[in-house]
Amino acid sequence: MKMIRAIVRPEKVEEVVDALDNAGYMALTKMDVIGRGKQKGIQLENIYYDEIPKTMLLLVAEDDVTKKIIEIIAESSFTGNFGDGKIFVSPVEETYTVRTRSSTL
Repeated sequence: MKMIRAIVRPEKVEEVVDALDNAGYMALTKMDVIGRGKQKGIQLENIYYDEIPKTMLLLVAEDDVTKKIIEIIAESSFTGNFGDGKIFVSPVEETYTVRTRSSTL
């Protein structure tokens, strides 16, 4: 299994979530986050923004569907501008359901 963490523009979140849901991947967690990328923020006219609001989506998926989920996120969050986001993929060693106190792998 893999943990997919996608950091996307807040204005693209619903489009990403809808695309994932339409493809059958409805289980996820959303968090509002702030940060900056390689550009160290942005400047709009005379105002410099050091940290930019983003939304982080977290999903756990089987190995065989991870690439498909990444494609869906990348396609639905794309604007072609700096700050479109990042997708991080990590292995998941164990998962547990709190209610049943059992391993779900």
